[in-house]
Amino acid sequence: QVRLVESGGGSVQTGRSLRLSCAASGSILSNDIMGWYRQASGKQREMVATITSGGTARYADSVEGRFTISRHNAYNTVDLQMDSLKPEDTAVYICSSRRFGTATYYWGQGTQVTVSS
Repeated sequence: QVRLVESGGGSVQTGRSLRLSCAASGSILSNDIMGWYRQASGKQREMVATITSGGTARYADSVEGRFTISRHNAYNTVDLQMDSLKPEDTAVYICSSRRFGTATYYWGQGTQVTVSS
């Protein structure tokens, strides 16, 4: 099992920044793909950003250029720097870990991000 614990959520105004962090523990493998998803009220969960152990990152079109994902393999952490936040970024942000080459996901509990106009 993999345990994921998020921190760093909060409430900010439009245009401001927040940084989320996720600490992983348990049966972590070095090539697990780490990432962030989000789920807004009444909507489906969507991918925000993912990153491989080698540092290859993918972003949702809606956050490209505003969000930056980073990973620290030695400490099993993954961060999400969110700049130029918009009200539509309001959601619960959930840390994820996926076994490379499989469909096995692990999820954190999530942290609320609220952006007001």
